[in-house]
Amino acid sequence: MLKAVILIGGPQKGTRFRPLSFEVPKPLFPVAGVPMVQHHIEACAKVPGMKEILLMGFYQPHEALGRFLVSAQQEFKIPIRYLQEYAALGTGGGIYHFRDQILSGGPEAFFVLNADVCSEFPLQEMLDFWQQHGNVHSFVMLGTTANRTQALNYGCIVANTDTHEVLHYVEKPSTFVSEIINCGIYLFTPAIFQHIGDVFQRNQQELVLCPYLGEESSNGWLRAEVIRLEQDVFTALAGSGKLYVYKTDGFWSQIKSAGSAIYASRLYLNQYSQCHPERLAQNKPGGPIIRGNVYIHPTASVDSTAVDHTCVLNTIVGWDSTIGRWARVEGTPSDPNPNDPYAKIDSETLFRDGRLTPSITILGCSVTIPAEVVILNSIVLPHKELSRSYKNQIIL
Repeated sequence: MLKAVILIGGPQKGTRFRPLSFEVPKPLFPVAGVPMVQHHIEACAKVPGMKEILLMGFYQPHEALGRFLVSAQQEFKIPIRYLQEYAALGTGGGIYHFRDQILSGGPEAFFVLNADVCSEFPLQEMLDFWQQHGNVHSFVMLGTTANRTQALNYGCIVANTDTHEVLHYVEKPSTFVSEIINCGIYLFTPAIFQHIGDVFQRNQQELVLCPYLGEESSNGWLRAEVIRLEQDVFTALAGSGKLYVYKTDGFWSQIKSAGSAIYASRLYLNQYSQCHPERLAQNKPGGPIIRGNVYIHPTASVDSTAVDHTCVLNTIVGWDSTIGRWARVEGTPSDPNPNDPYAKIDSETLFRDGRLTPSITILGCSVTIPAEVVILNSIVLPHKELSRSYKNQIIL
């Protein structure tokens, strides 16, 4: 019996998705036509023996989230529940807090997936790898190859080339450690809670010895419960013979910003031709001309004669927005270097040298763009009616 936990974070974790996250929680933002976290749920539901999927985060109960869980349970025929943390407890603190819920029913192992990644999710391969290499006391993390420079932005893994045991783990090192990076997807057995519990006990002891540490939080217990899998658990497990890495050559990317969501959509759309051809729009008599891999939402109607000479490139257009004819709305893509097979998306900062970093253009909900204007590399907050062209601006 298996379970899966998907870590969806909370409202203050989606700040780089603004203004889009004003309208919808980041895990429900559509990527390649379906909510971001649905790709994770679909991958988990395909694994034989999967009995339950738990979403874990610190969003308040949300109508949209509730509707999504009901529809996902019906579609994938598997129990899916949301467990709300009372505060942001970190990647390890949340699963430790809800360990009784995870362990109920006696799963032999469980997956933990970060919601803000896109991947082929080779979960069955990770399970097979664990059964070949591991035992009830060993754990598997998914790794992939990055280039030497970008690897510094991720958790870096040094592994034995023969056994794949993780010998050394450093989260975002200051100097080069390894080109193998952590993908934020793990396979644990119940034994992981002993190791997380050790960190919890150590945190508690530090609070007793140094009580002023708890003053930053009104609740010292919370300080003890905030546990990071990466820095607090994996660093200690490395070299102990209990942590292994399964390296994937399939696609993988983080989804930290709206720009990276466009790239993730492209990765998933490319995959749809094999796994979900029904989601891709097809050329039909009397229909619009389809070029490349395109998803058209069932509620959208595109007439074959629809031509208004508007150009929209590298842009996310919010719901209920209008773009006039002969307008040009364009952004700068944040795609990885296409000439480097191991390149990843760079972490975007909103400003660089006091100026807005050129990136994709985002129109919030209910934005009106008039005819014959150019909107370039700009972010437009919701409910704005523009009257002229803008370049490299945040329009409040």
